[in-house]
Amino acid sequence: MKLPARTLLALGTPLLFTACATMGPPQPPSLELAKPPTDLRAVRKGDRVTLTWTVPTATTDRQTVRSVGPTRICRGLEAKLAHCGTAVGEAAPQTVTTATRSSRQKVAASYVDTLSSQLASDEPLGFITYAVEALNAGGRGAGLSNQVQVSLARTLPPPRGFGARVTSQGIVLTWTSEVSPAGSAQPVHYVYRVYRRLEGGQQQTLAGEVSAGSEHDLALTDSSFEWEKTYEYRVETVTVVRQEGKPDVLVEGDDSPDVKVFADDVFPPAVPSGLQAVFSGPGQQAFIDLIWAPVTDVDLDGYNVYRHEEGAVAVKVNSVPLKTPAYRDASVVSGKNYLYSVSAVDVRGNESARSEEAGEAVP
Repeated sequence: MKLPARTLLALGTPLLFTACATMGPPQPPSLELAKPPTDLRAVRKGDRVTLTWTVPTATTDRQTVRSVGPTRICRGLEAKLAHCGTAVGEAAPQTVTTATRSSRQKVAASYVDTLSSQLASDEPLGFITYAVEALNAGGRGAGLSNQVQVSLARTLPPPRGFGARVTSQGIVLTWTSEVSPAGSAQPVHYVYRVYRRLEGGQQQTLAGEVSAGSEHDLALTDSSFEWEKTYEYRVETVTVVRQEGKPDVLVEGDDSPDVKVFADDVFPPAVPSGLQAVFSGPGQQAFIDLIWAPVTDVDLDGYNVYRHEEGAVAVKVNSVPLKTPAYRDASVVSGKNYLYSVSAVDVRGNESARSEEAGEAVP
């Protein structure tokens, strides 16, 4: 049976559109080459260089990284690395999970490279260049990351004899300098940095810094801590390289062993001074006014006043510490002579010695 032309046209139309939907040039397979990292950072301490960077999550053709390989660690003495050459190490593959990709969280990677003693330079402006190259599972990469330079200036070992003791003025840190005057010639000089942290804590606080010079026995007093807490202290030698028209290059040396200190405040405030006693009474109730110079200790809680008669034992006349350097004694008796002294008390109950006595007679 022969179908009409209109019927044939209607039947062929869906086939035409179906064929058009499946046509097009084939897409090449992804090479799975991760984009090179752009945030490589380097920090040197002693002979160790810690490299950190963000693990790539996208390929050079804007696909999601699925094939993860190691990261090559590249270094050289030239100012700019043209290629990796022989890698000095590899960082293990960092797997990026689906959850991390969807939340766009950054995954950090790191590697610690140890410099040999032969690389340490007597030329203070010498440096070494680092880069990393992220590889796929097949061992192929898209090129080097950004490049960073690290000073090769020699560092010094930590000083000897690092110790600490608690005093009324603070925690005194002492050590013996390893720097000779000849070792501090321009453009290189050395400083000692002392750090502290609470026992069991991670946060480091710079307690102070002392320049190395001709003296061998050095000390630093830390007064910025809190009493009744335990601290751990360490000291390091920092090599400072001055550059013409550029910021100084700082290279930290290795740490000394930690020294643990319990900041136990057993130290009383300063002894009050300048005590005066003045009688007032004619025409009114008799009393003796006391005044003295204020004590400036930051942890001062107040003052105690002691009174006695000649040959008797001094007795404290106030029930709680006085907050101001003055006191009015209204419990006096006519015809007697009174002797007074004053002490200072801190917030932990440490009491100073008593001041020199001041006497006053009641007519």
